[in-house]
Amino acid sequence: MAYIYKGLNGKKMSEVIASLDEVQGEIWERTFEIAARAEALLVQHRAEGVAQIDMAKGDIDAYVVLEDTNRTNKKHDPKKPYSNSAASIEFGRSGYDVEVVDSSGQVVNEYEVGEMEGLYILTEASHLPKKRRAVRTPKTVRIKQKKRKTSGGDG
Repeated sequence: MAYIYKGLNGKKMSEVIASLDEVQGEIWERTFEIAARAEALLVQHRAEGVAQIDMAKGDIDAYVVLEDTNRTNKKHDPKKPYSNSAASIEFGRSGYDVEVVDSSGQVVNEYEVGEMEGLYILTEASHLPKKRRAVRTPKTVRIKQKKRKTSGGDG
């Protein structure tokens, strides 16, 4: 008869088992397989070539990460959370209205940004079921108009 003890050297038994070299090797192998499938799915949809798939290793677990850094979110305000489009790529986004305003706050242009269906890259690569995001209430974004540079010339 086998006995299973509560733990070993102050660790829980689940931590001891998860830390075994064989288990860690299998975790990393599965992570690599998911990352390879995710990269293949992402390549099919890549428009600008900015988004990428990466793998990260934690203490016990390993992660497949969808990263997206572009011109809009590279220069971020330190007071605001870092903007990243990876969530919109994975889950989609709701449509919204945009108002372009001048320096006095007057609306000079209006347009609509349509909703985008998510690609579910990581979800499909991991063979997980898709979960639809809740429908959000419509919103309006106000953008300040940039001043146009005037070129000095002869004419």
